[in-house]
Amino acid sequence: MFVKIYDAHCDVLYKLFMDPTLDFAKSPELQVNLERLKASSTKIQLFAIYVPESVHPDLKFEAALRMADLFYEKVLRPHPQIKLIKDRVDIDLLVEDEIGAVLTLEGCDAIGQDLLKLRTLLRLGVRSVGLTWNFGNFVADGALEERGAGLSRFGHQVVQLLNETRTICDVSHLSEQGFWDVMEAADRVFASHSNCYSLCHHPRNLKDNQIKELIDRDSVIGVTFVPEFLSGKKDTASIDDVLRHLDHICSLGGENHVGFGSDFDGIEFTVKNLKGNEQYENLWNELQKYYSDIQVSKFLYGNMATRLSVQRA
Repeated sequence: MFVKIYDAHCDVLYKLFMDPTLDFAKSPELQVNLERLKASSTKIQLFAIYVPESVHPDLKFEAALRMADLFYEKVLRPHPQIKLIKDRVDIDLLVEDEIGAVLTLEGCDAIGQDLLKLRTLLRLGVRSVGLTWNFGNFVADGALEERGAGLSRFGHQVVQLLNETRTICDVSHLSEQGFWDVMEAADRVFASHSNCYSLCHHPRNLKDNQIKELIDRDSVIGVTFVPEFLSGKKDTASIDDVLRHLDHICSLGGENHVGFGSDFDGIEFTVKNLKGNEQYENLWNELQKYYSDIQVSKFLYGNMATRLSVQRA
């Protein structure tokens, strides 16, 4: 491949945390590793800190710190061609064979009710924060929490801190009410890995009015490769399903507001012929059948790069 890739979400840090024997350079168990990133022409990869629910609440912040340490010690330090990205200047300084890596937080469970913990993670380089995973925490409710509440009082404080530090607020995984509360409160928003509810009625997907709101905010949505969010089937989906969701966002006016957030290493089942980062080539080949070269370049890289230009506070 020669077209650049911007992938807005992967969970390889979680995999490295759960199994210390894995090697980021080449372990085949990893859907995202250095070999696969290079093979796919990935230029920017977002690396999420995701603390699983199995971790005791008292240990969640320590787990988040350990994942941040893995990012620096296992992803960045041994591989000088992978460069830490904290702002737009860092992206502009990347040379041909270098890959940019952005640290993100998926769910604020790790911070409890302590803004100091969030500030610490931001100081460690986190540039995008998802407020919840699927369920509720002290910040808000997730998409699968039956209560369906929005931002708490503490949640508003969290969003204010994100505004002050020009950190992007990720609305993937939020409850519907939480989404609309964030739209009112947050300065910078995006959906790292979400699909279209009108095509697949899963609560993790975005309804058309939510997609239109993100478009109106000049934001971007990362179509994700989770089969259940694409086809409604837990273990079966095709690249055609990916294109259906992308095309639907485009039909709502989102040609300049859609990209991809694979969720690699956060998924057990994969899209056929999209089993790892190196298989972005198969997606590229299909996109070329239906879209112009300019459109394909925007979907795979340009829209994310333009609208997620991270800026240091």
